[in-house]
Amino acid sequence: MPESAPASAPPRLAAPLALLAAACFAAGAGARMVEPLLPLLAREFAVSLGGVSALVAGFALTYGAGQIVTGPLGDRFGKLPVIGAALLLYAVTLLLCALAPDLMTLVALRALSGAVAGAVIPLAFAWVGDSVPYAQRQATLSRVLTGMVLAQLLAGPIAGVAAEFYGWRAAFVSLGAIALVIGLLVLRGAGRGARESAAAGGGLGLARYLELLRRPGARRLLASGFLEGALLVGGAYPFVGAFGIERLGLSASEAGLLVACFGVGLFGYTRAAPLLVRRLGERRMVAAGGTVQAAALLGLALAPHWTAAAVVLLLAGLGFYMLHGVLQARATEALPEARGTAVAAFALALFAGQGIGAAAFGALIAATDFRLVFAVAAPLAVALARWTRAGLPATPPAGTRAIGSG
Repeated sequence: MPESAPASAPPRLAAPLALLAAACFAAGAGARMVEPLLPLLAREFAVSLGGVSALVAGFALTYGAGQIVTGPLGDRFGKLPVIGAALLLYAVTLLLCALAPDLMTLVALRALSGAVAGAVIPLAFAWVGDSVPYAQRQATLSRVLTGMVLAQLLAGPIAGVAAEFYGWRAAFVSLGAIALVIGLLVLRGAGRGARESAAAGGGLGLARYLELLRRPGARRLLASGFLEGALLVGGAYPFVGAFGIERLGLSASEAGLLVACFGVGLFGYTRAAPLLVRRLGERRMVAAGGTVQAAALLGLALAPHWTAAAVVLLLAGLGFYMLHGVLQARATEALPEARGTAVAAFALALFAGQGIGAAAFGALIAATDFRLVFAVAAPLAVALARWTRAGLPATPPAGTRAIGSG
């Protein structure tokens, strides 16, 4: 793959890719914006940090569960139209979150928000899978990933600043307005853009899911996604903001900036992805990603000051996507004839793990300490990477013809 691979997508894909990056920003921000708000919400609603962790778990569980339906819907009706409609519903739920009178209502609304937001990123990646051959796919996915990276960089700081100066409800209003605008733009782009192929088959895609589960490689991919979600996406990393506030003495806005350092590491991945794939290959990328994350988690456990935590979070972001980026690309090829279904199944596994991990890690932190939990997670990250690497074929999938927006 040449170093110019990120620009290798046809010019006709430039506008859809930009819209998909923006859509991924909105969905990714919803997942991350609440992290620096957790201590503030715990104080307002007079509960423990473990109690408000339901705001993370509820969003994550419905984010994944909703994709049982939205993945096949994208295959049937077109991925861009479903993404646009989901963003409009997402905007409505975010604005309702801002009106929540109590914690239970907010948890319920966050769950609804997750259910519709979950359609966006998997269908965006599936659209890329339909449109770009595998040899260029990781480079092109890294362009769409830029939106998620910006969410990592900006969602925490914006939410923290909004909460500190205007109250936590302002954070939900701001993101709701952003999602509304992007949803309208995606729907307009879907109307003007290239046509998409519709998948054959009836119902909501149960036969496709069963076909996916019959494939041993796909089953292992889903298991890796679940474990990654439980240990990292929902386990250690969502509590970094609270760690900054409660152990490093940061304010909510400062904790948001600390969380954004993870996003800077992700941005580094988006720039380096073509080079990493070419030089390391997928199997060594997975192994290196696990090692880097283990080192970062140990660094968090030992960090005496926020500056040290910021540095290790840069490494954590890079290491996370060295592992996760490979899994995402493989998911787009797990069931080529119904990529929306396949990527949705992977995301379902990931976010089911995230929901369970958020609840478990929240309880562990409440019973022990942040630093101990980070230290225990470090060797588990290495074990996860080794197990995932063992299930990858020695060579990547053969290049496939773009079947979608042709």
